[in-house]
Amino acid sequence: MTKLSIIVPCYNEEAALPVFYDTVTRVVSALPDVEPEYLFVDDGSRDRTLPLLRELAGRDRQVRYLSFSRNFGKEAAMYAGLQAAAGDLVAIMDADLQDPPKLLPEMLSLIRSGDYDCVAVRRVDRKGEPAIRSFFARAFYRLINKVSRTEIVDGARDYRLMTRQMVDSILQLTEYNRFSKGIFSWVGYRTHWLETENIERSAGQTKWSFFKLCIYAMDGIIAFSTAPLAIASVLGLLFCVIAFIAIVFVIVRQLIWGGSAYGWPSLVCILLFVTGIQLFCIGILGQYLSKTYLEVKRRPIYIIRESGGGDPDEPQQP
Repeated sequence: MTKLSIIVPCYNEEAALPVFYDTVTRVVSALPDVEPEYLFVDDGSRDRTLPLLRELAGRDRQVRYLSFSRNFGKEAAMYAGLQAAAGDLVAIMDADLQDPPKLLPEMLSLIRSGDYDCVAVRRVDRKGEPAIRSFFARAFYRLINKVSRTEIVDGARDYRLMTRQMVDSILQLTEYNRFSKGIFSWVGYRTHWLETENIERSAGQTKWSFFKLCIYAMDGIIAFSTAPLAIASVLGLLFCVIAFIAIVFVIVRQLIWGGSAYGWPSLVCILLFVTGIQLFCIGILGQYLSKTYLEVKRRPIYIIRESGGGDPDEPQQP
C-alpha cells in the first residue's frame, strides 16, 4: 500500500469544504493500493472552516487538521502541511476545486511509472479572469524567467503530486520568505506537466486581490533573482556618465557663447527626474534589505494553535 498525503490549505473555505471533501474522497477511494491521509491546514480562518474540520476529523480517521494562531499565508500553510505529511507520496491541492481531483489517477500512474519525481498542473488559459489580471500574470512569468535562472512555468499551479524524496528536499529550504513555485523548480527533480483549462471556484470568493498578487510577484522576483540590484547599479552608472557629459557640454557652451548656463526650470526637472531614479534604486535595495532583516530574525514560519484528527495510535508530526 502506498500512503498518500493530500495537503489542503484553507482560509475561509466553509462554503467549499463539504463539496471538496465529497469529491476528493470519491476519487481517492477508487485509486488502487492507496492509503490516503487528508491533511487540512486552517490558515487562521474567520468563518466556520475550523469547526467543519473538527467535524470531518471526528467522523473520518483519515482526516487530520492543523489550525494556525492567525493568518500566516498560503505559503506557510503549504510548508506546515509538508512538514506534517507522513505519506510516501504527497499532493497539494486547493479546497475550491480549481485543482480538479479527477487528475489524481493520472498523476499517480505517472509517478508510479518511475519516470518522474513530480507531476504538476498548469493552466493553458485564463478564462474567467479579468483581462488586466491575465496580462500582468503572463508578463510576470515572462519577466521572472528572463531575470532568474530558476525556470517557472507559465500558468503553473501549486497542485502537484511529489515523491517523499522531493518533499524532503523542499523541507531543507527553511527560508521565512517563501515562494513555493520557485522552490519547487529550484530543487530540481524530474517533473511532468499536465495541462488543464482554467476552472471556476466551486464556492466562495478568491482571497487573492490584484494588490496581493503584485506583492506576491515582487516577492518571487526578489527571492529568485538579483537582477533588480544589477539594474539599480547600471542605472546609477548610466546617470553618472550622463551627468559628466552634461557638465562638459555646459562648460564648453558657456566658454563659447557665454551667458548660456541659465534655465532653472529645466534644471529643476532634471533634478526631480534624477532624484526619482535614486529613490527607485534605494527602494530596490530596501526590498532586499527588508527580506534579509526578516530572515535573520529567525521567527517561526507559522504557529499552530490547534491540531487534531488522524489515527490516535499512529505517531504524528506537529
